[in-house]
Amino acid sequence: MSHAAPVSENSAGEYALSFKDLQVTFETSGPEVHAVKGLSLSVRPGEVVALVGESGSGKSVTSTAAMGLLPSNASVTGEAKVGNVNVVGLDQGKMRKMRATDIAMVFQEPMTALNPVLTIERQLTEALELHGIAYGRAATERAVELLTLVGIPDPAKRIKQYPHQFSGGQRQRIVIAMAISCDPKVIIADEPTTALDVTVQAEILDLLRELKDRLNTGILLITHNMGVVADMADQVAVMFQGNLVETGSVDQVLLHPQHEYTQRLLAAVPKLSSAHVDEIARHAEENAAKGRELVLEAKDLVLEYDMRGTKFRAVEGVSFDVAKGEVIGIVGESGSGKSTIAKAVIGLLPVAGGSLEINGQNLPKLSPREARAVRRKIGVIFQDPAASLNPRFPIGECITEPMVVHKEGTKASRIKRAEELLDAVKLPRNVINRYPHELSGGQRQRVCIARALTLSPELLIADEPTSALDVSVQAVVLEMLQELQRDFNFACLFVSHDLAVVDMLADHVVVMQSGKAVEQGLVKTVLHNPQHDYTRRLLAAAPVPDPHEQAVRREAWRALNSGK
Repeated sequence: MSHAAPVSENSAGEYALSFKDLQVTFETSGPEVHAVKGLSLSVRPGEVVALVGESGSGKSVTSTAAMGLLPSNASVTGEAKVGNVNVVGLDQGKMRKMRATDIAMVFQEPMTALNPVLTIERQLTEALELHGIAYGRAATERAVELLTLVGIPDPAKRIKQYPHQFSGGQRQRIVIAMAISCDPKVIIADEPTTALDVTVQAEILDLLRELKDRLNTGILLITHNMGVVADMADQVAVMFQGNLVETGSVDQVLLHPQHEYTQRLLAAVPKLSSAHVDEIARHAEENAAKGRELVLEAKDLVLEYDMRGTKFRAVEGVSFDVAKGEVIGIVGESGSGKSTIAKAVIGLLPVAGGSLEINGQNLPKLSPREARAVRRKIGVIFQDPAASLNPRFPIGECITEPMVVHKEGTKASRIKRAEELLDAVKLPRNVINRYPHELSGGQRQRVCIARALTLSPELLIADEPTSALDVSVQAVVLEMLQELQRDFNFACLFVSHDLAVVDMLADHVVVMQSGKAVEQGLVKTVLHNPQHDYTRRLLAAAPVPDPHEQAVRREAWRALNSGK
């Protein structure tokens, strides 16, 4: 196991950011929580150091300590130096002056980092004026310059707009513009691409790389996406339960991991496989031989949103079908119409044209009562488990809610069903009386899967069910979905922007672009031999956890994009 270079006094000036024996503990009503245990790590100017690990490993606590943003119940010892200044125990006034000018942060969720009631101009000029860099018109000109730098089109006009008028990727670019506005020595990027599509993610990573080279800024990149690490990092540090268990160059750690935890993390990353192809082909052929029992069939599907009297067509002329025991993956960028299709199947959006049949019954033509009976056979897993569980219900009631809604069973039989499902999703039965906030993200997502299976559905709709999860938790949840499908034999509509996950789970795939299906067919043909340029771009944009292969893919993605 290699260690990070120790920070000696005379060389401290070489580092944009350095930690030496950093310890962070939190006082709680119970025992003390030791979140970071003696971490030593350094970031040089112009270097990207990736800090990886699962939720709860101490990554974000480390970055918050460097920003001086830890809550009052935290006690910190050791050093966290920004340039030559140790920020541990630094006076709040001095720390405030250092933020933005010396150290800046790009947060995971741009909407929480931007003020929804202030224009982008106000938010960008605020930091410039606060730190005495520019005022009035000069500050506005600098703000327009920053938006140009991060690739926002028509910046002079768009600077007058509000955050909600920008897409997710553009909002993240604005947050990066705010971070670089005062030329900081180091930027901490905390999961900067988690909520983004693969193509937008590739653009944001390209932008960060370009800015780092131009401004010679050090970047501490916090992520659980090993593909992003391979794409961006020079050095990698792996955290596990508050300890740094492995550090080294990106090649060393990703290609020759020494610690068993790093090996486990890398083994959990879903990859676009070739070995899997034969298995899928065999599976598809077996299904075809058996005769497919269609559960869901869409023909020339047209879906529209009513935007204050004007119709916006979100999906046009899409046809597909899925049979019992099959998984169909729907992939594409944000705004391509993936989730809109899922909404229409659940009945949350009326069908504007074409047909959408579930077990031979055309949804648009059914009366509300008949539609309700059809929906009873559909289970849904949403993207964000925290938002889709009622925080005031104990887990048992969350799981049995569909039985209550559809007036099924007695109280005792519902509890029995909840216990069976907790077994099926590999959660201990004693969580039945706990509340959602007492469980981790991965456990909450399992509860959502259990709830989706309560009424033994014939069709399961999974909308980005693993995008908010760590790689190792994601691997467990995906494996569990495969097992449950073998046991329950449901048809599954799987919406995702992670092509490796779709490759692992799905039999068929539909690639969506701007509301149309540009390519569809068996996963093995579409994802391993794509015919359409857009599918090729999507595949090239998905990062892989091998730095050499990723460098080749990045060039391929740039070449495809320059020709689009």
